Amino acid sequence: MKSRTHSPRTREALQLLGAEIRVRRIQRGWSIEALAGRVGVSHPTITKAERGDPTVAIGIVFEAATLVGVPLFGEDAVTRARHGAQLARELELLPSSARAKRKVVDNDF
Repeated sequence: MKSRTHSPRTREALQLLGAEIRVRRIQRGWSIEALAGRVGVSHPTITKAERGDPTVAIGIVFEAATLVGVPLFGEDAVTRARHGAQLARELELLPSSARAKRKVVDNDF
């Protein structure tokens, strides 16, 4: 199955995050296998994440980044909290129809 084309900015961001993960992993003296074990994935998955492959699940990439010390969404907890609060305020400004939870359909027969 061929993956869809990603924008140049998306590819660049993925490659940058992957490179940061690789540098921090090496600085910690961890092998790819060691990081893969800590994340709970295979060696090839970490290799793909470090290359910026868009097919790797974002949760896996974020977990790898967190484990090696790559800051996500700001340098510290205060910055992340401010960012989260700002997003919550922006969400409140959206029309309620944009925020409404969708009804789950039970298709069990």
